Amino acid sequence: MNQMFKLTTLCYIIKDGKVLLLYRNKKKNDLNEGKWVGIGGKFLDGETPDECLLREVYEETRLRLTDFHLHGVVTFVSDRWDNEYMFLYSSRDFEGELISDCREGTLSWIPLDQVMTLPMWEGDRYFLEPLLAGEEHINLKVVYEGDTLVEIKN
Repeated sequence: MNQMFKLTTLCYIIKDGKVLLLYRNKKKNDLNEGKWVGIGGKFLDGETPDECLLREVYEETRLRLTDFHLHGVVTFVSDRWDNEYMFLYSSRDFEGELISDCREGTLSWIPLDQVMTLPMWEGDRYFLEPLLAGEEHINLKVVYEGDTLVEIKN
């Protein structure tokens, strides 16, 4: 198992009873292929979590966050993929117009009451549901064998 951890951000942008999600369907060898995820990505050298968040959201959506909240860190451990520390954010304030073509996949505003019905990583449900319910602090560890969730720790 890979003992190195990559650093990433993951943001859920919420507006008018909907959340902006990305359906991953455009990249080859994408561990998220066929799944709905938040907006985010890997840190660049020297970036803080907030700097990574703002850059990734802009690159993927062309939206500029004007306010955001760091909920905590999700530790993702896998026997197949890189381990990662995901800095988990939400935002309700932004400027700009959403792009129609994202290179990562298809962006969609999903009604909050439909989010949990979508295909996503099983572990994502354990932090996304409390995040959408307004929980301030979320720290979680999810462990996968292949695509199967085998452990959750709060």
